[in-house]
Amino acid sequence: MALSFRRFCVSKPHNLLRRSQCRHATTDTTSKYPFLSQLGLSEYNYGVYNGKWCGNGSELATYSPTTDEEIATVKTGTAADYESCIEAMSEHKRLWAATPAPKRGDVVRTIGEILREKKEALGRLITLENGKILAEGLGEVQEAIDICDFAVGLSRCMSGQVIPSERAGHAMLECWNPLNGHVGLITAFNFPCAVAFWNTALSLVAGNTQIWKGASTVPLITIACGKIIQQALESHNFPGSISTVVTGSGREIGGKFGPDPRLELISFTGSTEVGRNVHVQIAERFGKSIMELGGNNGCVIMPDADLDMAVNAVLFAAVGTAGQRCTTLRRCIVHSDIYDRFVSKLVTKYKKEIKIGDPMASDTLCGPLINAASVRDYEEGIAEILQSKKSRVLIGGNRLGNVGPNFVEPTIVETIFTEPFVQKELFAPVLYVMKCTSFEDALQQHNKGSVHGLSSSLFTKDNQRVWEWLGPNGSDCGIVNVNIGTSGAEIGGAFGGEKQTGVGRESGSDAWKQYMRRSTCTINYSTELPLAQGIKFGSD
Repeated sequence: MALSFRRFCVSKPHNLLRRSQCRHATTDTTSKYPFLSQLGLSEYNYGVYNGKWCGNGSELATYSPTTDEEIATVKTGTAADYESCIEAMSEHKRLWAATPAPKRGDVVRTIGEILREKKEALGRLITLENGKILAEGLGEVQEAIDICDFAVGLSRCMSGQVIPSERAGHAMLECWNPLNGHVGLITAFNFPCAVAFWNTALSLVAGNTQIWKGASTVPLITIACGKIIQQALESHNFPGSISTVVTGSGREIGGKFGPDPRLELISFTGSTEVGRNVHVQIAERFGKSIMELGGNNGCVIMPDADLDMAVNAVLFAAVGTAGQRCTTLRRCIVHSDIYDRFVSKLVTKYKKEIKIGDPMASDTLCGPLINAASVRDYEEGIAEILQSKKSRVLIGGNRLGNVGPNFVEPTIVETIFTEPFVQKELFAPVLYVMKCTSFEDALQQHNKGSVHGLSSSLFTKDNQRVWEWLGPNGSDCGIVNVNIGTSGAEIGGAFGGEKQTGVGRESGSDAWKQYMRRSTCTINYSTELPLAQGIKFGSD
């Protein structure tokens, strides 16, 4: 996910306004969107939660990327507010860690129930503040509900193992306990709800206290989700500040996370460039990290593929969320035997089916980019493509100012994998299509064509190719799919990638282990004291 931490820490250059100006500017917008009140939001909101909602930092105006209209104002946090969150978590850490895991699971069950009750309102807020189409906004909330369900079950089966001991009268086993320190979460704008709950649901059932900084382009979503977590904790008579929230700039607030030894684990979603720096800060103090960074994802279309299925999968993977998913398809490698036919079908699909416009409308498939900075990145990327003699734009390539301030055309570019721009992640709906002559050629283009390794997909009916793709010499990604697109991962599997995509995994499978501390325990229940490996030491 190639997001610049600095670039995405503000919505617009003029977003820090006086309180009176912001209130005046947002009154009409909040009355237009009554679902905001269902989420505990108003035209003026505090962006820090440390047991109470407060904030002593600058005022941040948040905007709808669809219209650039102001939605509301958020009073952000300061370094002192960050410290107040740490203090609040520290006060309650022992209580939460000592709570039986199934009881912690009950709290997460309640989070899921509240999310179900507020699904429509929260989904609409995601569409309003993020710009993704409503179907995807609602789907994101459903993903948060699903991970809560997963974590509730997990709270009763986070088990270690009993290991045979070589010594008579001895037992050896594993114990899993909460981390000694706190958990820090830094999330990006593109999945501001789902990724937060991927981490929160697991972290809470694991017995951890946490501090969350969401992206400053979508602070209302962060606050709304924070209020849901608070409500769930307090409904079970636990302090809400077991899970704290702090909004603010990446420089002042986000920069506090990496070097802070009190944060034993940090889950960071953002660009590879910034993630590398954060990862170094954490490693220098021997902390733990989950890094979800860039994802220049690719797929391979073989001659025996179901072309209609492949075209439909590529359409969603390349255009969904306006090309702003971590798992968005950006490189499509097509066998030369079917290249012309496949590309023709895909271009026709783009022309006929992609409606660009208001993401709240049920028939819209592509909403806006998050802000003007992303539009500039798109335009600069297209300009670089147009300078290439080995590439040509097949469809798209334009900014759509007549639709709205942040709309662009989904674009297909015919090119080759060695072009420098192909090997960079352009966070917009731009798809590169390239020819290959064999499966081996496609595999080489796929693996060598990107420094990232998040998601990948192969379309074929050849069973041998399927297992080669999944095997040790196949795709080098953390997500390796067959006959489905690169995006739309289910919560049951671990989510994350290889190479410069980052380290660690979120969501399902055994990702929970990263949020806990493992101890290997040996118990001597005999009257003897034998040493391992048969060592004799001393006379007894």
